[in-house]
Amino acid sequence: MAKEAASKVYVPPGSHDEMYAFMSGGFSGQVSVYGIPSGRLFKVIPVFSQNPETGYGYSEETKAMLNTSYGFVPWDDAHHPEFSQTNGVPDGRWLFINGNNTPRIARIDLHDMETAEIMEIPNSAGNHGSPFTTMNSEYVVAATRFSVPVPQKDVPIASYKENFKGALSFVKVDPKSGHMNVAFQIMVPGFDYDLAHCGKGPSHGWAFFTCYNSEQAHTLLEINASKNDKDYIAAVNWKLAEKYIAEGKGKSMPANYYHNYVDEKTRVAKSEKVQSVKVLDPKECPGLIYYLPTPKSPHGVDVDPSGEYIVGGGKLATVLPVHSFSKMLKAIETNQVEGKIEGIPVLKYSATLAGEVKNPGLGPLHTEFDGKGYAYTSAFISSEIVKWKIGTWQVVDRIPTYYAIGHLSIPGGDSAKPWGKYALALNKVAKDRFLPTGPNQPQSAQLFDITGDKMKLLLDFPTIGEPHYAQMIPAEILTKHNQQIYALESNGNPNGIMMEDDAKVERKGNEVHIKMIATRSHFTPDCIEGIKVGDKVYFHVTNQEQDWDLPHGFAVQGMRNSELLIMPGETRTIVWEPKAPGVYPMYCTDFCSALHQEMQGYLRVSAAGSNVPIKYGTGK
Repeated sequence: MAKEAASKVYVPPGSHDEMYAFMSGGFSGQVSVYGIPSGRLFKVIPVFSQNPETGYGYSEETKAMLNTSYGFVPWDDAHHPEFSQTNGVPDGRWLFINGNNTPRIARIDLHDMETAEIMEIPNSAGNHGSPFTTMNSEYVVAATRFSVPVPQKDVPIASYKENFKGALSFVKVDPKSGHMNVAFQIMVPGFDYDLAHCGKGPSHGWAFFTCYNSEQAHTLLEINASKNDKDYIAAVNWKLAEKYIAEGKGKSMPANYYHNYVDEKTRVAKSEKVQSVKVLDPKECPGLIYYLPTPKSPHGVDVDPSGEYIVGGGKLATVLPVHSFSKMLKAIETNQVEGKIEGIPVLKYSATLAGEVKNPGLGPLHTEFDGKGYAYTSAFISSEIVKWKIGTWQVVDRIPTYYAIGHLSIPGGDSAKPWGKYALALNKVAKDRFLPTGPNQPQSAQLFDITGDKMKLLLDFPTIGEPHYAQMIPAEILTKHNQQIYALESNGNPNGIMMEDDAKVERKGNEVHIKMIATRSHFTPDCIEGIKVGDKVYFHVTNQEQDWDLPHGFAVQGMRNSELLIMPGETRTIVWEPKAPGVYPMYCTDFCSALHQEMQGYLRVSAAGSNVPIKYGTGK
């Protein structure tokens, strides 16, 4: 068994992995990229957290990406990566991921695997149910985990039922550029809204959100929000919402949130402050939203490849409920309603139910699909993956995971055409799976072969941060679009230079701007005098290389932010504020050639008020 498993995950030297897995970093705020089946870590993509390895969030070109209505926020809790889709199939253009703590959605450009845009979400707290895409990436949707006063105001927490609301957000995605804007929000009762998935095929035009705490408790939720036998899946007709917006039903609400994006010409991040959002009230928009009763405290909601079946993951439920989209439409048509909550009709459970999966494990959370008629559900408490057949609802296999699985991921497993083959378990606990590393053990992933009747464990590997969810895609979809360099002639950075003759040092008051070239194996200029204590020194470094995989680094002794890592053809800027007179070395931090150690220079710093003139060397 061990030899068979090893042969299936072995990738020979010089060969490539079959799949890329993009994993959320959880509390790291980043996205990590692994090869599948090898489990090798390839890349960490900086998203919501500053990264001194690359200078992301420290360099002048990237700092604006982390602006929010709360100020500069250099961290977040990233949970759910989601690929852009065409006709319900991941297309390899963009990856979206949520910031849970300070509500945000980021878009990563998969051509160069860098964060291109971050949109703050107003009227939200705990942006957990996010950012799930519609089948042609018309929208990414988001739900607020914590209901809060809308608009925010000082009210007693005990007035929760009177003053707290939830918000379901629909963020429009431009089909060509990928640029996002918050198109509209739907104000909903003050429950805790959790994960989402959008419809496909016949259910395209709908989005489904789980919610719990229908008790509207505000303290000791593990008891007080677990009393009702059923909570809900909220089914939203977003195509009807578009119609209501076009008819003027959306009310403009004052808001305060940031839209940050990288300018495509300059590759410099910009921030725009947005001050309003369109809001729809279900009471004024009949047919906009329905509640589907779902047992109990549902976490995940997943739509099968056909778009007909909607699976609710009730983490305290004894069964796995599967709703039928066609039965839901029939229930709406025939008014199979058991009541209303703040104007939202609650459909009868029996009227929408396609079936129940019995014995789905303890703590069922998430379900994905293999495209061959089977579904796979993660069970957190019993630490297992449970395989069941769509239509019969019968469990056909189960396999233990080690330990406490949260999400699982199948390549394309939430899409219209899964690639299948593997299931990836993202486990919360790994206390005896790896060498001990003190009190804080690594999080872990496990890879399973799902090609046969029985699932087979192939591989354990540790992961970065706490991986909540992952998405896998065939490597061939990504690599054909891979960008290897930035063309120097297209460098639109206002401080970028193409030639060493353009290198210069300029004083503007107490600011010193150094326009510098980095090339194998020297900086131009390399020795600079005339800097004074109290100056703000801006190093604008352009990597002149045009060969793939030849970044240069840059750092100065005593720099209190980070280094720079500059890709071929790119310009990056970092600020240094010297505090004492002296001579300080600067150097390349990324090994670039046989003479990498010689790629260095000096900066002379004189006392404040001195008369030492600006002087610099260019090697001529």
